[in-house]
Amino acid sequence: MQELKERILKEGKVLPGNIVKVDGFLNHRIDCKLMADIADEFAKLFDLSKVDLILTAEASGIALAAICAYRYGLPMVFAKKAKSDNIEGGLYQSEIYSYTYKKKVTQILSKEWLTKDNHVLILDDFMANGEAVRGLCELVEQAGAELVGVGIAIEKGFQGGGDRLRNMGVNYHALAVIEKADENGIIFRED
Repeated sequence: MQELKERILKEGKVLPGNIVKVDGFLNHRIDCKLMADIADEFAKLFDLSKVDLILTAEASGIALAAICAYRYGLPMVFAKKAKSDNIEGGLYQSEIYSYTYKKKVTQILSKEWLTKDNHVLILDDFMANGEAVRGLCELVEQAGAELVGVGIAIEKGFQGGGDRLRNMGVNYHALAVIEKADENGIIFRED
């Protein structure tokens, strides 16, 4: 998606440790018009007639997933990183390692909001090593639901998360795949 790549080049920053900072438009300060354009792009890549639920991870994926769900007329649910007192009944759980926070995290999701009858599209803002998405896929599997696909706005291709999904045969699409990010700048993988 050219518009997204241009924003990354214009506003993105590479921090030590190859961290790509895009919080000025994607996941801290949100450009809702850009999110809507991303939603439209995902709608071209996935057969939304086969989807009845959008799933993402807390916290930075929520804005993108919510705007996409709104555009598609579908409900959206997110996996939480901590159990709150208002979650009733059983839970699905997956253990992941957070690249951003450098620690293990447990993703949880109420069994009330994901069932074997669901056809799920996982959408997230960013993928590094793919742990968050792996955990979300695990939640879908635990529920016995059908994974229709995975859509990521920005993938750090050099960390392998997207390649693992592609090799597993998942219906996976990333709108901007960064091949290299360092003090010399950002280079995208050719489509």
